[in-house]
Amino acid sequence: MFLPIHNLILALATPLANQGVAVNHFNLGSRAVQPIANATPLRIMPLGASITYGQASTDGNGYRNELRNQLVAAGNTLVNFVGSRKAGIMRDNDVEGWPGARIDEVHSRAVAAVSVPKYKPNVLLVNAGTNDALQNKDVRTAALRMEAMLNDCWTLSPRAVVILSTLLLNKDPVVERRVLDINDQFRRLVKSLRDAGRRIVLVDMHSDQGPMEGVDFADQTHPNDRGYKKMANIWFAGLVAAGDEGWIQTPEAVAGLPDDGLRS
Repeated sequence: MFLPIHNLILALATPLANQGVAVNHFNLGSRAVQPIANATPLRIMPLGASITYGQASTDGNGYRNELRNQLVAAGNTLVNFVGSRKAGIMRDNDVEGWPGARIDEVHSRAVAAVSVPKYKPNVLLVNAGTNDALQNKDVRTAALRMEAMLNDCWTLSPRAVVILSTLLLNKDPVVERRVLDINDQFRRLVKSLRDAGRRIVLVDMHSDQGPMEGVDFADQTHPNDRGYKKMANIWFAGLVAAGDEGWIQTPEAVAGLPDDGLRS
């Protein structure tokens, strides 16, 4: 079975991914459909700020519904987005996105507010740091704060694999310089964490496969629907890479939490 070209994306190139370098390759032909991680249930926590929340998308879903559809089409029928908030018109609309939040604030809301230990996600999709760049708040220590958050997440949900994204480009050139600084920090951080044996994949949203200036943004910072679809494609590639590494584990049992978010 094959998918149409516009729905297809190859996994991150393994040799570069092993070095913590994000490379997104779109398939130019067709890719045989196969479930990620042998169709292991995916309990996914989208973790971040307003972009994670889906701000500026017309339906409020952001990237989540497109990503969910791609996963189900690939054979991963047991998908459940989890989080303490709801956003968008999609049925499985749980999310841990906090508009305006910096990395430390996302950390406190997801960890201190017990969202991660409550839901025990086996996948964390992390996009955080844009507000640090916008607010020019401790930009030089962004990676240290990200590392602290991720370490707490792994402690509270040990089976989780982290898909960490670089920050999207910003249309303000001053903010963009800070974005590039943070992205360089994140690349070095992922290299260090992988060398230490952590299950983490870096995906590059700040690339020619990610949202592009002029066509994919609703404002200076947030993608439009087209931009969010590109984000979904890149998250999907990151999940394929994590599955190929054998890093996606069966989620811990949580009473009352179904494997399929459409049942909740």
